Amino acid sequence: MTRCATVSRSLDEPVSGTAATATTWLLLEQPGPWGVKALTSSHLDPVLGRELEAAADGTGVRIALIRRPGRHADTGAPAIRRVYSAHTVPGNVWLHSATTRDPRRLLDLDFAGLGAGDHRSFGAVLAGQPHRGDPLALVCTNGKRDRCCALLGRPLATELVASGVRGVWEVTHLGGHRFAPTVLVLPYGYAYGRAEAHTVKEALHGVREGRVVVEGCRGCSAWERPGQAAELAVRSAADEYRAGVLSVVRTAGAAPRWEVTVAHTDGRRWRVTVAQGASLPPRQESCGAAVLGTPARMDVVEVRELRPTALAG
Repeated sequence: MTRCATVSRSLDEPVSGTAATATTWLLLEQPGPWGVKALTSSHLDPVLGRELEAAADGTGVRIALIRRPGRHADTGAPAIRRVYSAHTVPGNVWLHSATTRDPRRLLDLDFAGLGAGDHRSFGAVLAGQPHRGDPLALVCTNGKRDRCCALLGRPLATELVASGVRGVWEVTHLGGHRFAPTVLVLPYGYAYGRAEAHTVKEALHGVREGRVVVEGCRGCSAWERPGQAAELAVRSAADEYRAGVLSVVRTAGAAPRWEVTVAHTDGRRWRVTVAQGASLPPRQESCGAAVLGTPARMDVVEVRELRPTALAG
């Protein structure tokens, strides 16, 4: 038997498009301007950038560049760079930090291990330690990728810092720039779209309390797009906002329709029907778009709580 709750919920306004997907984030401090593909078009050695892209490919690790909010004049290579790594899969969430004088040392990391949630190489190679400071708010400001991110992201980052929020960094492309300003909050890896300062502050406060703020949330980066939509829908349906208690354990089907199973640490499970739709009416997909488009969105059609006798189905 199932306990069925039919939910017709579109994740288009304000949060569809879903967040970038990565089980693990690797963040390298790189001041100065960023190009469209920041790893190979910034003041980071482009040869190193290509090698890092190749090393991370297919591992679940997503590499991004970060910098302190403010002006980004060419001040030369920093003597010491901050490096973070965060694993966002519930049950093994962690955020570690380190510093390095030589960013090429990142090539010695075990990328497959990091993607699977093993942080030992981060400690061995970079002397990384668990991050004891404030949670991180990464505001996309990669204006060369899309100028919305610069026009809207930089003022948000500046406002947050000016109001005393700690842990704020500017970051390269997160995805979904039509929802700028976009923000990724670590360690849990939830992304927010059309973010305002009060939303980011509340999300960071939620991290400290071990809960997820769903206002403006676009999903957790640990899951693929249907899973991101399904997990948020279960949170709302079950009134469950604690971090780390829900996991996407199965996704069946293919576009434009999926059946996603979401599990709770207390044994409960839900089956969520997610359909891919189109955002209407037509709109600009980015600040630089010359024509209107109908970007894809994830629509949650139904949320069904499964009773134990239905779990084998």
